[in-house]
Amino acid sequence: MTTKDFNEIALKRRSIKKYDPSVKISREEMEEMEEILTEAMRAPSSVNMQPWRFVVIETPEGKEKLAELAKFNSEQVHTSSAVIAVFGDMNNVEYADEIFGKAVELGYMPQDIKEQQLNFFKPIYENMPKADMKDIVLIDSGLVSMQLMLVARAHGYDTNPIGGYEKELIAEAFGLDKERYLPIMLISIGKAASEGHASYRLPVNTVTTWK
Repeated sequence: MTTKDFNEIALKRRSIKKYDPSVKISREEMEEMEEILTEAMRAPSSVNMQPWRFVVIETPEGKEKLAELAKFNSEQVHTSSAVIAVFGDMNNVEYADEIFGKAVELGYMPQDIKEQQLNFFKPIYENMPKADMKDIVLIDSGLVSMQLMLVARAHGYDTNPIGGYEKELIAEAFGLDKERYLPIMLISIGKAASEGHASYRLPVNTVTTWK
């Protein structure tokens, strides 16, 4: 994808409140959803720990359960093709050996650098205060969420980020440990029933200081 292509996708992306309920991502098309997630996961993360975790909610039963937790956004839940619940794994360091081991195996990193980096940051991550880990997880999972929405647009789907839902209940509702998995946001995905409204953005010089 060229920079021009990316800019066009970013400018065309709009938050969608109502989807065409007849458009579903079938089981046969789940490979495309996996491709969207895989491309989104190229987003950067602190020391490449990739703390994001996804729950793709696309069955009627799953949507019904989610709609109860996102009552102010239930129409999006019901009409979208799927809703991706993005979580951040507070114990993401458990995957450090796999991530760095595979990097060596694939020729991305020499063995001595792997050992040097793991010996340095693993103890830091393992003993990091919960509040500090939460900050890292929120930033990294926010990066992957925005990338996911742009990738979905490139694949021809519309999206909308949802922050209004019962965050204290959602992890356990979908079988996750609420102490480990931090809810980040919901992202509805599908085909828009109507074009989303444009929204005003402040001028760049209002939000930017040049030094």
